[in-house]
Amino acid sequence: AGTGSDEFRAVVSEVWLPRLREFAPQLILVSAGFDAHGEDDMGSMQLTEKDYAWVTEQIKAVADEVAGGRLVSTLEGGYVLSSLARSVAAHLRVLAGI
Repeated sequence: AGTGSDEFRAVVSEVWLPRLREFAPQLILVSAGFDAHGEDDMGSMQLTEKDYAWVTEQIKAVADEVAGGRLVSTLEGGYVLSSLARSVAAHLRVLAGI
């Protein structure tokens, strides 16, 4: 609870991504939940749409490296509509390369 950008990015960089690369899946499935946004009290975290864009960039890079770019993302959560909309838009911009 209360985790912000720095802590989140450190865990992703130091734990998630190395393990994902080591596993080297043929397809990456993302359950894209946005309830860890600071405006959404469901996840009790302090992430921003910039964090979601950044983590999407990281996952997309791994998909390009080990899975031939194969990545599927499905919307999973987020309960404050304004922060959900901004976060989803940031996520989709990265996936679309725009």
